Amino acid sequence: MTTQRSDSGLPSILKKLGEMTAIRDTSMVEQSLLRTLGPLLGILETGFYRVNDNNHIIRALYHARKVVEDHGSKRVVDNVEEVTNERQVSPELRNLFDSVRLLRKSCCRKLGMDLLICYPIFGENQVLGYFVFQRDREVTPVEDAIVQGVLEVFTNYFALLDSSQRDQLTGLLNRYSLEANLDRLWNLLSAKLHTGDKNGNARVNCPESYWLCVLDVDHFKKINDSFGHMIGDEVLIMVTRLLQSALRQSDLLYRYGGEEFVAIIAANDFDSAKEAFERTRASIEAFHFPQVGRVTISGGFSNADPNVLPQEVIHRADSALYAAKDAGRNRIFDYDSLIKQGILKAAATGTIDLF
Repeated sequence: MTTQRSDSGLPSILKKLGEMTAIRDTSMVEQSLLRTLGPLLGILETGFYRVNDNNHIIRALYHARKVVEDHGSKRVVDNVEEVTNERQVSPELRNLFDSVRLLRKSCCRKLGMDLLICYPIFGENQVLGYFVFQRDREVTPVEDAIVQGVLEVFTNYFALLDSSQRDQLTGLLNRYSLEANLDRLWNLLSAKLHTGDKNGNARVNCPESYWLCVLDVDHFKKINDSFGHMIGDEVLIMVTRLLQSALRQSDLLYRYGGEEFVAIIAANDFDSAKEAFERTRASIEAFHFPQVGRVTISGGFSNADPNVLPQEVIHRADSALYAAKDAGRNRIFDYDSLIKQGILKAAATGTIDLF
């Protein structure tokens, strides 16, 4: 009986794996993992948690399938939500994560009448995340083999896809990744900003606003001409590390061009955003670069309004960057202040087509 059930489910598993590996967006691949394993295990709710080197959660997805009545017929509603508030992770789940990470294998905990079950997701021989679900019975050997196999395919494919979207020099997500995911990113920002806690049970911790900044290394051509491209590459790598240190784990940082970077951060107001971007500028200015000495960056930023086309927001930030360059470099300007001062003229929203 077990063999027959396993064989009869094989076409379904292969089809789902085929669908997963046809996706070219890393975020969508993570969602596909949950949509694949949930039905195979016969469960309605699953979770995915990606962690950094310190085992801090940097991304969490919650997948729920609900059977609802619609005009006398039943249908399944499928939804994947991103959970951004790490404090919402229960102590029981954190304890389970620790056990899985230390033992490097799946573990479970009794939770009322059910079992909380967690599988590790590996990458480069370390735990990069966890797949979690809850149900009233243990995993069978056949189910365990299926989960292990699907997670292995996911890990290998995700690593391959992720490497294609990263800059080879700095390891940051590249311009292709930003441009390919702009619409999805803007939809996510819109959901976070407009998902209020109307019923007292919202899953996301919503900041009031998001901000996009274009950063550029000042006089980078002169650095290359004076010290050579190898030293220039070292400067870019060190600038990357300094930017990463100045920003938070939850902030997004891309290498946008040769010496250009794009940062997208969450901040409750303009002053908080300005302070964060100023902190990145100051961290570069204060660092002594071997052989080169002093290096500075300039930046321009704008509110990442989800009601404005993302290309237009990038254009606004880029315009503020050029104003900062014209004003003497080593400074951060914001678009709205420049408009109010009459230094820049507002462009018609949605008319910019950069890509």
